[in-house]
Amino acid sequence: MQALTNVFKYHKIPLLFITLSSIFYLSFAYDLVRTDVTKLVLLYVALFVFGFQIIKISGFRLLAISAILFRVLFLFAIPNLSQDFYRFIWDGQMIMIGFNPYLSTPDFQMEMGLLSGFPNQVELYNGMGALSASHYTNYPPLKQLCFVIGNLFPGHSILSSVIGMRLLIIAADIGTLYFGKKLLDRLKLPSKRIFWYILNPFIIIELTGNLHFEGVMIFFLVWSLYLLHARKWKWAAVVLACSISVKLIPLMFLPLFFGWFTSTTLSERKEKRNLFKLILFYTFIVGTVLLFFLPFFSMEFVNNYAKTVGLWFGNFEFNASIYYLARAIGYAITGYNEIAVIGKVLPAITVLIILGLAFFKRNNSLPNLITSMVLVFSCYLFLSTTVHPWYIAPLVLFGVFTNYKFPLVWSLVVILSYLAYSNTDNSENLWIIALEYGVVLSFFIWEVFIKKRLPVTQQSNVII
Repeated sequence: MQALTNVFKYHKIPLLFITLSSIFYLSFAYDLVRTDVTKLVLLYVALFVFGFQIIKISGFRLLAISAILFRVLFLFAIPNLSQDFYRFIWDGQMIMIGFNPYLSTPDFQMEMGLLSGFPNQVELYNGMGALSASHYTNYPPLKQLCFVIGNLFPGHSILSSVIGMRLLIIAADIGTLYFGKKLLDRLKLPSKRIFWYILNPFIIIELTGNLHFEGVMIFFLVWSLYLLHARKWKWAAVVLACSISVKLIPLMFLPLFFGWFTSTTLSERKEKRNLFKLILFYTFIVGTVLLFFLPFFSMEFVNNYAKTVGLWFGNFEFNASIYYLARAIGYAITGYNEIAVIGKVLPAITVLIILGLAFFKRNNSLPNLITSMVLVFSCYLFLSTTVHPWYIAPLVLFGVFTNYKFPLVWSLVVILSYLAYSNTDNSENLWIIALEYGVVLSFFIWEVFIKKRLPVTQQSNVII
């Protein structure tokens, strides 16, 4: 009893903010529809203010408890800002009854009739929406495994599957907290920095709340970086492959590891040895990813998967920045939406940026490597045709290990993209998009090009 009394006596202010945050998270989880944008924005901004105060005045243990508490509050809530979870459950159920989810669309499956042993098939089909139902799944195999595990949670309702998947995402965030802290300690950085990710309302709401599996991808990614810094590069390769097998995004970082394994200061003999290790590193990654895909492999799978992934570059558009400017120029010149052309040019520019940072920037220390990842991923997002809010989650994690603050700013203003749902046709207000990116790009340009902040530390690696 005395210990409890002391907790309240010496932690009154943090507990006040934790209590207020809990109330607001409960309101967000159970009493909010995404069309109520005024309430959405007010709750979101308030949670950022509370979160900032909690991190500033609390100790590590209290912060960790708060992070878990806020996530558990969402446990029994149906996601209210995204309908993707319906497709997640659908794909998991398809595997459980023996079907390959990559070989048929939900539209086709419904035309063929209801399947035996497939609970809530009609509700899932109606919930996922026409766009998802008409396309083949593009979720990688380890993510599909998460869908299956979520569906194994006791019960046959949509909520039971949601709870199962949410527990996986919460577990992944706890893993990110663990390895993120250990990596910060190794880099001799304040361990509390990890809470700018773990306690960020954007991360809690978009990943735990809305069931986006970027959290699982990020867990494997930060674990891989920790193993790399600990000189366990073979295991780092395998774990990085797990991250890629949840979301394909980490593929874009692979060229950056060239600088980690090579250095002009080494002797020719060591240079050849490290080049051989680089080849093995990539081989382990590719081999592990192919192993995950193997149970689903067929030429039909390859065609369907390539077609669906290609749609994200040539058909879909949402919350874009540079692409919208290019689109407007295209309209002015040709009178048509030139997404088919622009959607090929912008990824090519991204590839050139990646290669430039891989071969002309020294990525031979982890802070330098992560800084390059920040720049690569930022440019990728700025040049994308589609930037859903949860896409920026890896950027928030990377920011923890650098001096850059623009990822935190973006995690705050990205809520503006949800204002599109205030319209009956979900159309975007380009002035709102301009405001969002005006703020983000201002911080980005200031920090990257004007202040020219260096990486936090300059620890060089030694490869064994």
